[in-house]
Amino acid sequence: MDKIYEYEQNATVFKALCDPNRLMIIDLLKSGEKCACDLLEVMHISQSTLSHHMKLLCESGLINCRREGKWMYYSLSQKGFAKANSLLQEIMQAAVLLDMDVSCDCD
Repeated sequence: MDKIYEYEQNATVFKALCDPNRLMIIDLLKSGEKCACDLLEVMHISQSTLSHHMKLLCESGLINCRREGKWMYYSLSQKGFAKANSLLQEIMQAAVLLDMDVSCDCD
């Protein structure tokens, strides 16, 4: 059961990364914390669309959020991206090992 939960959490991270708008949000946050109003101004999307994207990014652990008054502020989560990087590194290492021993007896 724990393995299934782990797969679901990993899928949440990759789902968060599989959208051009969310990748743009991540790119904008590379320069530091941003208010939702700043993201809206640059992206030219509706507030509800931004909220949807931010919900997915925050649930994935890739983005931190905090409320100040009526506005939400967002920043990249070092811990979230370290976890995503670790997962990709683990997959890459397995792929490299498999590439070394390519043989198939299917013919």
